[in-house]
Amino acid sequence: MKKLLLLVTVAIFGLSNSADAQNVEFGLKAGLNISNFSGGDADRNSLLGLHFGGFAEIGLSDKFSLQPELLYSFQGSEAEDVVKIKVDYLTIPLMAKYYLSEKFSLEAGPQIGFLLNDKAEFNDSDLPDAETDASSFDFGLNIGAAYSISSDVFAEVRYNYGITTVAENPDIKNSVFQISLGYKF
Repeated sequence: MKKLLLLVTVAIFGLSNSADAQNVEFGLKAGLNISNFSGGDADRNSLLGLHFGGFAEIGLSDKFSLQPELLYSFQGSEAEDVVKIKVDYLTIPLMAKYYLSEKFSLEAGPQIGFLLNDKAEFNDSDLPDAETDASSFDFGLNIGAAYSISSDVFAEVRYNYGITTVAENPDIKNSVFQISLGYKF
């Protein structure tokens, strides 16, 4: 599996020699999403969800690295205690990481997302669940921080601010706060 991830990273990022390849670490991460829709005038509550997936951290210097990720992310919002809108994405963040110390880093970068599932779940049991009119593509900007608990385990917090709209309403965008634990192998 590690060799396959290395080959994919080499193909995507053009790492050409073994010295470059040795500066690449792979891992898995998972965590909690606290998501909501921002904009519009509806009263909304946050939804709790999960995210999980893999990443490659490509060291460019002692202080700077790039971290592309591939994550499945459960997101959405609850509108006025009437309906829960659930949107699940395959997200691809590309984070630029700057290490303030050996254990602590700040990160920022863009993220694209592809809608995999959308559902409106009504709190009134007489109404059937339905699909939403959610957009099939999402673009956002991330900012966050990570702390290395050990050489292999890290904790991370991140906020994703949606740039594109979730649906036809031009004001409604994704807003997701993430707390993650990860493992580098």
